[in-house]
Amino acid sequence: MKLIVGLGNPGPKYARSRHNVGWMIVDAFAEKFRIDISKHEKEALTGSGRVAGGSVILAKPLTYMNRSGDAVKLLTNAYLESLHDLMVVYDDFDLPLGKLRIRERGSPGTHNGMRSIVESLATESFPRLRCGVRGANYVEDRLRDYVLDDFEESELPIVHRSIERAVDALFLFARGDLKRAMNEFNREPS
Repeated sequence: MKLIVGLGNPGPKYARSRHNVGWMIVDAFAEKFRIDISKHEKEALTGSGRVAGGSVILAKPLTYMNRSGDAVKLLTNAYLESLHDLMVVYDDFDLPLGKLRIRERGSPGTHNGMRSIVESLATESFPRLRCGVRGANYVEDRLRDYVLDDFEESELPIVHRSIERAVDALFLFARGDLKRAMNEFNREPS
């Protein structure tokens, strides 16, 4: 069993924001593998299916970003024997727009959702997929507002391509090939 959690904020106000790219990626994965994410449980919307011969649960916490750990802890306690089967997908301002970075573990950095998860799980040892959201037009000193802004129209082709690549990386994770996902998707596409 694999659990893939996309971080974001509920509600139409945030649906297309940079901070919700985790939800966008999980939604794209769900669409590709025909998984319905509509079950309301454990403070999240969830859906389950079979991908690459194994069971996968997709989740989108409804706790708002800063309390993501509440939902993730409930989900991991219910479904996982090992945190190595958890993948958290989220936006990263420190990466340029569209860049992906997959790691087996690591600090939460400046991301409040990841801080909440690390605190709730009491460990940094679980896989994560970060998707860069920092565009060329970022103005210093407005990080909080910036990540809650929608992507600019001119950025959407890069965003869509990075979501496609993230879905491909998550497929490799679902089939138990995290190392290959890291090798293929931590570098720039050719």
